[in-house]
Formats: sequence, C-alpha cells, structure tokens
Amino acid sequence: MPMRRPRFTKEEACRRGDEIYDREIRGKIEADNKGKYVAIDIENGTWEMDTDEIVAGDKLLARFPDAQIWMTRVGYGYIRHFGAGRGRKTA
Repeated sequence: MPMRRPRFTKEEACRRGDEIYDREIRGKIEADNKGKYVAIDIENGTWEMDTDEIVAGDKLLARFPDAQIWMTRVGYGYIRHFGAGRGRKTA
C-alpha cells in the first residue's frame, strides 16, 4: 500500500477543515453528539463521525482511500487535552 502524503500545508488543512465543519456539519450534529469525533476529507467535504477517533478516520478512509483528513471533536476546540487542567490549584 503506498504511503499517503499531505497535499496541503498544516495551516491550509486547518482552514479548510474548520470552514467545512462550520459551514456544512456543525449545525446538523452539534446538539446531540458532544464528544464524538468527526473526520473530514478537506478535498471533497465528506465526513464520518464516531465515538472513537480512529474508527471515524477508518470509516472515511474506507470510502475514500486517498482522503486528506481533518479531525475535530464535537463541542470542543481540541481533540485531546494534556496537562493538569482546571482542577489544579496553586498556593
């Protein structure tokens, strides 16, 4: 299987992914799917959603093996959170 390579800069992929999500997807899914992952092909606008990010990406790749995927999480501004978070208190 040939290795897939990005065809867009990180900035362009981000811009396209956010634009497609905001314009075509957010209004359809955001109310009832908080926390699920959305994999978006930034070239043709198709997308898949799942509770598992790997499964969402695999579903999209099954349909479009050469997809240029942008991943987002419904209701969050990030995919994962690292660090202590808000629960940490300082003296």
